[in-house]
Amino acid sequence: MGNGVPQWNWIVIAALAALVIGLFVHIYRMRRKAAAREELFQIVTENAADMIALVDVKGNRLYNSPAYKRILGYSAAELSETSAFEQIHPDDRFKVLEAAREARATGVGKKLEYRIRHKDGSWRVLESVAGTIRDDKGEVTKLVIVNRDVTERKRAEELAEHNSFHDGLTGLPNRRLFLDRLGRVFERAQRHGENQFAVLFVDLDGFKVFNDTMGPAVGDQVLAEIGRRLGSCLRDEDTISRPQEDLTSRNAVLSRLGGDEFTILLENVSDPSVPMRVGQRILAAIAALFMVEGREIRISASIGIALSTTSHKHAEDLLQDADVAMRRAKALGGGRCEVFDEAMHARAVNRLKLEAELTEALRKREFRVRYQPIVDLQTGRITAFEALLRWQHPGQGLISPFKFIDVAEDTGLLFATGQWLLMQACRHLGSWEIANPAREPVGVSVNLSAKQFADVRFVSELQSILRETGVAPPRLQLEITETVAAPDPSHTIEVLSRLKHIGVGIALDDFGSGNSSLVALRRFSMDALKIDRSLIGEMLANRSTYETVDLIVAVGRKLKVNVIAEGIETPKQLEALRELGCNLGQGFLFSQPVDAESAGKLLAEQGAQARTAGV
Repeated sequence: MGNGVPQWNWIVIAALAALVIGLFVHIYRMRRKAAAREELFQIVTENAADMIALVDVKGNRLYNSPAYKRILGYSAAELSETSAFEQIHPDDRFKVLEAAREARATGVGKKLEYRIRHKDGSWRVLESVAGTIRDDKGEVTKLVIVNRDVTERKRAEELAEHNSFHDGLTGLPNRRLFLDRLGRVFERAQRHGENQFAVLFVDLDGFKVFNDTMGPAVGDQVLAEIGRRLGSCLRDEDTISRPQEDLTSRNAVLSRLGGDEFTILLENVSDPSVPMRVGQRILAAIAALFMVEGREIRISASIGIALSTTSHKHAEDLLQDADVAMRRAKALGGGRCEVFDEAMHARAVNRLKLEAELTEALRKREFRVRYQPIVDLQTGRITAFEALLRWQHPGQGLISPFKFIDVAEDTGLLFATGQWLLMQACRHLGSWEIANPAREPVGVSVNLSAKQFADVRFVSELQSILRETGVAPPRLQLEITETVAAPDPSHTIEVLSRLKHIGVGIALDDFGSGNSSLVALRRFSMDALKIDRSLIGEMLANRSTYETVDLIVAVGRKLKVNVIAEGIETPKQLEALRELGCNLGQGFLFSQPVDAESAGKLLAEQGAQARTAGV
């Protein structure tokens, strides 16, 4: 290299060339990475399920991913023509603007939810997270926003929230929401004494039996219609008080507590007569004829009313008081309103005590069976016994079911005790027949409750009892009243037909005490009629009653069924019934109800007398 460039210069040139080439390579690689990042960003944004947007600090759209078209219906061109904030719901704009301001100031975006308008005009709910892009000076110049459509999730959450506070069948507020509203009103009334209110407790009469016989599908239709009718009584256009004290749905809460129980909370009640007028209108609305699956149905209700003017320590006390008043309305025959008073409170306390004692009685086996002979009025021979339920109360002695039957029905104990009574009666009947094999067999008669008669398990369980005890079906007679048979004639006919097929006898109890006993007799095939004891007690003092008894005996003779007179207490009553041709009877004149052992002794004594007379 003697004639050329010095060697060290070539080294410098080579180094510079390598540096330039390296620089170009680095730039090339950087551009490739940037292109790759841009390509990756494009791939991610264009295929992401979420909506990704790039906006400047003024809210102008710089980029919107294709997901916007799919989710909100807007094309990229349409979005570019509007500000991002214009499509946000007016009530949410401040929240979004404040979040954008905070992101610019801190460089950190936060998650928030807001509503944005769809192209079709509806509102969608977005869950949004913002990130920031800074310039060379560190200033936030752009926001990258990732939006997720959570509309369906929000709807599901709102539905779940609604369902937690509302009844699924009627759509009305449920017990939880009602008690919450009642608590708030109660607290407000405690602070401001002039804010009086009332609670109405509405319970359908006989609905449990109706639901068991007609089926839950029909029952649900009736309950839904009841909810609509109650709501119509509280509409704005249908005021339920005087014009100067308009009381409408704005200050009334209607709810379904469960089953056939509805409650109404009336606020701003200055006159105690207002809730009573509301109750009367509700009774009229419920009493109107129902048409369900082409069938005409009539329902009545009992309503209890509790006023906040009485002293209460807890909001729930008013609901309990209204419940007590409702039960009083039921006890008086139903289809009426009753307002709670202190006497009802005392009865309620006693009832709660009775409910607890009844539950214990069943567990401790404190129930007993007593038997009253049914005799042939011409010969005096015992033909059967009526099985009567009694409660051996540890403190009050032997108690008649008249004192606890309603509570047993309400607490669900009546079906269990009724089946127990059937089992005991059949067992005792079998023991009497074993002890008196030479005597002509006697029968046993057992009363059925509406709960038993309506239960779908009743007939099959009765067959099991007969098989287990070995009692011949004709030896058993079941007594039903017209009120048990009347609610659903088709169900009654079906059950009676099955009982007849088994061979069990059927008696219509308390005949002559109702207004349509002849109608029931015409509808249902019976083996016996039992003349109500009230008629027997009055027949000698009242000519009209005497003629009624005469007519019943004649009807029985015409239909070729046994007629049993209940409550015979005097020889003159017995003589009169014999003259009329009544063939069977029972009452204190013959014997008071006795236990199973004493009943067996009566049969043994009568058998011995018959053998002596035969000798």
